[in-house]
Amino acid sequence: MGAAAGTVSVTVLDKEGKPVQDAVVVVLPSARGTPKSALPMAATVTQEKMRFIPAVSVVPVGAKVTFVNNDSWEHHVRGSAAGLAQFSSTGGFELRLDGKPDGKPAKAAEVTLDKAGAVLLGCHIHGSMRGHVYVSESPWAQRTTPEGQAVFDDVPDGAVQVRVWHGEQLLDLPLQSLTVGASPARVTVQLQVVPRRRRV
Repeated sequence: MGAAAGTVSVTVLDKEGKPVQDAVVVVLPSARGTPKSALPMAATVTQEKMRFIPAVSVVPVGAKVTFVNNDSWEHHVRGSAAGLAQFSSTGGFELRLDGKPDGKPAKAAEVTLDKAGAVLLGCHIHGSMRGHVYVSESPWAQRTTPEGQAVFDDVPDGAVQVRVWHGEQLLDLPLQSLTVGASPARVTVQLQVVPRRRRV
């Protein structure tokens, strides 16, 4: 029989106190355990109308991410460390994806992400294109809803730390410490920025 588990509820607000969608919340329990539903070991990020869709993906370390170009023009996708690390980090990846010919399958390429942390996606040709893949070392990780919520129902009882990440929050926010038990553990985390609205 597994250890007792409880609920962790996290609300993410911007600098003005409004809910933030697509922030990444990672729960790091001190006790060992396995969530009921694991993060997918494969994800797809599509380039469409000069955007990355979804804008933010959350995957575990070792996941394979497939990039698919649905635009009729070429994209040079690059991935590099996000946040302040982007100015000093080496490595990352670059993919060249030809445009999708009419009536033919879209061009695709795959990468394996084996280092935890946030990856900034961009395009060498189209500077306005931005997206992120968050590679989580914990299986308890998800994006916030439009209401700024992330709820985890199966976190092992005991001490946990909560990390909140957002692509426009360059400085890492301090970890939040909580105790999971019989009653839900709740925390509200406020960003130091107001994220820009994503163009539709």
